[in-house]
Amino acid sequence: MESDVDTADGETVILNCIDSNESRLDGDREEIVISTAEVSRWDLTLLGHRSIIKIKANRQRLIRQSSYFHGLLSGSFSESCCDSISIHWDMESLLSMLQFIFGCSLDLTSENFLPLYEAALFFGVDKLLLVCRSWLDYVTSEVRIWPPELCLEDLVHIWDYGRENAIDFIPQLTGYLASNFIWMASCDSFHNVPFELLLTCVKQPCLTVDSEKHLCDAILLWLAANTNPSDRLSSTGDARLEILTEIRTSLLSLPFAAVKRRCPFFSKFAERSVVAICSLAASRSFILADILGGGDCNQLRIRLTEYTKILDLSGCPQINLPLLLLNMLPCSYYLDKLLMKKLNQLSLKLERHADISRISWETFPVLTFEAVQVVDVSNCPMLHLEAAIEFFSKSFPSLTTLKAAYILTFRTMKLYQLLQRCPLLSDIDLTVDSTPVIPAKVSVISSFPAVMLQISTSPNDETCPDVPVFHFSRQLSNITKLILEGRTDIYDSDLQNIAECCPSLCCINLNACTSITDSGISILVLKCVELHSIFACDTSFGHNCVLSLRRNISRLDAVAMKMADDTNSLAYKLQILHIGGCKGINENSLLELISQTQSIRSLCLRETQLVNNSLYKFPGSSLEMLDVSDTKVSCGAVGHVVRGNPLLKCLIARGCRHLLQEENYILGNSPVLYYELGKSCNLEEISLGWGFSFFSLEALRPAIKMLRTFIVGLGGSLGEDGLKLVPTFCPWLETLILYFQVVSDSVVRNILETLKNLQVLALCYCFGEISSLSFQSSAPRLRKLKLERVSTQMTNDDLLILSRNCMNLTELSLVGCKRLNSESQDTISNGWPGLISLHLEDCGEVTAQGVTSLMNCQALEDLLLRHNGLGIDRNFIIRAASRMPLLRKVAVDVCDAKDGDFDLPDFPDRNFLCILKIARCNLKRRSFGSTKSGTCTTPVHAETLILTWDSRKLSRTVVKERL
Repeated sequence: MESDVDTADGETVILNCIDSNESRLDGDREEIVISTAEVSRWDLTLLGHRSIIKIKANRQRLIRQSSYFHGLLSGSFSESCCDSISIHWDMESLLSMLQFIFGCSLDLTSENFLPLYEAALFFGVDKLLLVCRSWLDYVTSEVRIWPPELCLEDLVHIWDYGRENAIDFIPQLTGYLASNFIWMASCDSFHNVPFELLLTCVKQPCLTVDSEKHLCDAILLWLAANTNPSDRLSSTGDARLEILTEIRTSLLSLPFAAVKRRCPFFSKFAERSVVAICSLAASRSFILADILGGGDCNQLRIRLTEYTKILDLSGCPQINLPLLLLNMLPCSYYLDKLLMKKLNQLSLKLERHADISRISWETFPVLTFEAVQVVDVSNCPMLHLEAAIEFFSKSFPSLTTLKAAYILTFRTMKLYQLLQRCPLLSDIDLTVDSTPVIPAKVSVISSFPAVMLQISTSPNDETCPDVPVFHFSRQLSNITKLILEGRTDIYDSDLQNIAECCPSLCCINLNACTSITDSGISILVLKCVELHSIFACDTSFGHNCVLSLRRNISRLDAVAMKMADDTNSLAYKLQILHIGGCKGINENSLLELISQTQSIRSLCLRETQLVNNSLYKFPGSSLEMLDVSDTKVSCGAVGHVVRGNPLLKCLIARGCRHLLQEENYILGNSPVLYYELGKSCNLEEISLGWGFSFFSLEALRPAIKMLRTFIVGLGGSLGEDGLKLVPTFCPWLETLILYFQVVSDSVVRNILETLKNLQVLALCYCFGEISSLSFQSSAPRLRKLKLERVSTQMTNDDLLILSRNCMNLTELSLVGCKRLNSESQDTISNGWPGLISLHLEDCGEVTAQGVTSLMNCQALEDLLLRHNGLGIDRNFIIRAASRMPLLRKVAVDVCDAKDGDFDLPDFPDRNFLCILKIARCNLKRRSFGSTKSGTCTTPVHAETLILTWDSRKLSRTVVKERL
């Protein structure tokens, strides 16, 4: 504060400040007098709530700083001779303005900007106006692109004020909101944004969204909150629905577009979107005129701006390399016929599996988007990832995270190319579907030589210097997280090379990588001393890996392998260890390993040789997740771990028969384990079976108030009374899965009516019968539903009721619904057009007339049809793969094949298909209760043929199990 405030006679004026806010006039009216001489000590939090304040202020300072006071106090107005004047204004903004006039700094926020701007404008404080404009320029600038301290509601008020008063900061506000559209759509007050502002933002060239589906979702959310229900039934009922034309429907993800076919005012757009997506996915060329049918090129323009940080193209089968490349080129190149020809040639080469090292990439002058850090191209089957990497490296130099799950065409031998081209990458996800042929889980009857995929090396291809397959350098050390789950094309040599080039690796996911050995994993563990998270379920993880984890990481010689210095071992520093299903670890090795996991937070030991002694030796106290399902542990041992780990949030203990031992019980009713959980834990997920009862649920009650996932398996017995208490005890449940429990219509109805957040419901092999009465209540949040052997009397009409009340399902499994017929296909395809997973088994005559309407579920990724009626065409598998661009898994039974067998797809015909299971049954004569004439037979499973594709080969295996 400046110190030249003069309080002598003639230099002081009394400002009688009266709050213009009528709601405060009835407040504290006690007269209070303050002075600008002490302006730095004003407490605005207290003064701002006063309705009347008298302020002694320096007359000359007011005259110099404010044109309003200059005219009032030094002009011809009668007030110029008065010792006091009255001012009616908002008290808080007036006091803040006076503080600024008398030298105090100003703390501007989106909340007080507009009141201060109005005050500065009315009282003519030009310096304050300049400060306000400078602040607004700063917070809406490129440098301040993320708005943590701004409130959308305040920005809308500023926009409204600017529009009403014709102030020129409207463009920068709309540009700012367009650049931060994802933030704007996530705000609670988004539905209150004026339509004109929303439309202006959507039309901005700088509109920045992670994906087109985020924009579409935001617009639909706004329309749902601001349109009448009657208007939603028509695409022309409200003029504001025209904003939907701004959505580039050809760039929506297929699952998203398919599910929106049931959205009233977007159904026509969604239908056109699905048709366009499937057409693009099936296209074998890149002729824009053919693809668009004379439409607008902008429909294929991905919204990439200078502000884009995340590019999410997941679930878009229409995205191929030429289309992606086109979006990285300047708009002017859209009219370049020569470039279009090159793009078409590139598409043909990639279709022939041409060696990408022979393609000249320099002919494509791509743009650079410096802000992009995350790219998600998961579930983009048509994208040639190896080739796309070339452009990612040029267009996205700041790329740190690449999510490319379920892209089989990427060969893991090209991982080096990815790391070399994008040196800043720290997080890579290359997940694929796990093979069902896990050696420890299946009995192999026979296997066939692998069929290798041939890569074209035609000399006619354009050439450029070859990229070496393996040549690792210590400079490639930025990778900290690598997910390779399910990849059977990963071998020990690959792990060794990864260890060489990724010394900073902290997290590795090798779940279901069945081609690697214990030695291969141990070498990776030995060399990557920064590892703290290991996912190696269903692999050969064994004794050698345990030795590597227990070694002294400060030494790398042979002696270190034998040392037992716990605090210097990698096991001591581990935070996550998932080795479920690893049969290669014996009891002693497991004991030695667990006894050193002091810092572990997440531990999965399912289906291992885990025994009580290992858990009693567990030293950790920060465990949050424990999976001991299908092991020999008892309640006492698990309770010991629970007692020492109060932070435990997830316990999975299904299939543990030893939990039934009587010595584990207290008071004769419930095991001590559940009392320990109830006393010390706040669980979010629990999965139990043997020994779990109504009394156990009562003991657990204090621990499950915030439970999100509840699974009760074989050996558990809650009874109807227990199941009726579940919604009361666990009101926040999102997932409820019940096996072999007693259920009824009243139980299921209570669950659906009470659990408003329920997204997953599975009733599998339960006792009792449920009918359509169970699903009379609406369950709009439900996404996954399994009804297996619990609804044998379900009819087509019952299924229709189910589709109306559970309309947002994306995964559906029905087993044993024997009264369904082929008409149910229409109900399923019309009621749930966005299904990504559909399992129908022993469901009457659903496929007796072939598979027809189900083909309209074009977003399906997983399809199982078994014992639903003899009538499926021989070419069904190939036809389904061509009609459903994202279809990865198919399971059928020869019993349903109209011609007695199915055609097997080759590499081109399979499209995205990576797992095909064909079960075969034998017909067995019934030995009891058959007195009628004729032969009475029933199908009995014999074997399953499994075909799996990876980036290199097709594998064929016959197993005993029905998978």
